[in-house]
Amino acid sequence: MEYPYTLFDLRGKVAVITGAARGIGAEAARMLAAAGAKVAVLDVLEADGNATAASICADGGEAAFWKLDVASEDEVKRVFAEIAARFGGLGILVNNAGIEGTNEPTHQITLEQWQRVIDVNVTGTFLCTKHAIGHMERAGGGAIVNVSSMYGIVGGPDVPPYHASKAAVRMMAKTDALLYASKGIRANSVHPGYIRTPMLEHVARVSGQGEALFDYLAGQTPAGKVGEPRDIAAGILYLVSDAARFVTGTELVIDGGYTAR
Repeated sequence: MEYPYTLFDLRGKVAVITGAARGIGAEAARMLAAAGAKVAVLDVLEADGNATAASICADGGEAAFWKLDVASEDEVKRVFAEIAARFGGLGILVNNAGIEGTNEPTHQITLEQWQRVIDVNVTGTFLCTKHAIGHMERAGGGAIVNVSSMYGIVGGPDVPPYHASKAAVRMMAKTDALLYASKGIRANSVHPGYIRTPMLEHVARVSGQGEALFDYLAGQTPAGKVGEPRDIAAGILYLVSDAARFVTGTELVIDGGYTAR
């Protein structure tokens, strides 16, 4: 009888995680490495990215950092080729890199503000997926996870570019699931609720609310608390593992019950 946890065994897999220097991406990198994957930590934040990779190696895992702007196709193509050469392939892609952008109503957002969010969150996801597919085909299959948001499913009266981008990457996962299912490549999206990440902590600081913001968000969540990066990382681990081998083209919502109402 197979021990259930072998379903989450990623030994022999190579995982690429964008936006992996901090927050959800860093926790996913650590969790996938703990499950046995070789992990490529990608981010524009060099110091934090190197620290994440170093912490994985110190814990007995295998990881390396590459600086990457996901909105640059030349960089994505080059870095993915380097990862495949170093680790012997590429079979897992977690499209986690993202920015929040400006928090203004639609009619006050400039085209430049809108485009910057789309460039990173949507075009970055497209470029990374585009240049991962060939490597996955050569590996005989793979798994893609687009990190969206609960606001990729329901609406909210703020940050219009961010919400639009998160809805886009949700549908991109569905499209890619259908396009590449016959090649053994699965694609899904994960939808975090309120999670205590550096991005949300930045919002708390610049708004002047501090901890009061987290108290408010906890009150808006049926579970009565704000989530942690590990809550999302666990969902990512499931989606890229053999435990989810028949799961593709769907959403995994991890929001403490927010969207159940």
